[in-house]
Amino acid sequence: MAIDKKAIEEHIRGILVALGDNPDREGLKDTPARVARMYEEMFEGMNYSNHEIAEMFNKTFKEDLDENTDGNDMVYVKDIEIFSHCEHHIALMYDMKVSVAYIPAGKVIGLSKIARIADMVGKRLQLQERIGSDIAEIISEITGSSDVAVIIEGTHSCMSARGIKKTSARTKTFTFRGRFNDDKMLQMRLLSV
Repeated sequence: MAIDKKAIEEHIRGILVALGDNPDREGLKDTPARVARMYEEMFEGMNYSNHEIAEMFNKTFKEDLDENTDGNDMVYVKDIEIFSHCEHHIALMYDMKVSVAYIPAGKVIGLSKIARIADMVGKRLQLQERIGSDIAEIISEITGSSDVAVIIEGTHSCMSARGIKKTSARTKTFTFRGRFNDDKMLQMRLLSV
């Protein structure tokens, strides 16, 4: 699916009119085109399915760990900064930090790819809970590991800038798959890091 910039321009122009402003005035005449370009960048992830994102960032390395390990070695990348937009208000979800952990199943993914996956998944109209599920699904597909955890903490402008206006409220979500879901000791190990 390609983002239709011309349609966005037309709708933004209509919104400006609906707000009671003149879209032809000097400060606004290029706004619809600017917003369309911004949306194309901010919502790039909408162009791709989870499977396509997995293919895009599928850079793995054969695991080179001691063969005597007990299968509990964990890869953990913490505090990946992303932003997204909630699908309910198209409001910014910001100051988001994503942490991803997985137990390798014979191969490991390049660390920068984990950050790129989180970033691309955020570039959709989203729910914070779905961001975690999407990242877990993609990491699992690439690594072959069913043992994946994603922890996200962020601020939602639909709560901080409008409505209830609670500027210090933060939302934390946990997505646990495989052993992270079933093994409480592993979960505690992750949460203590």
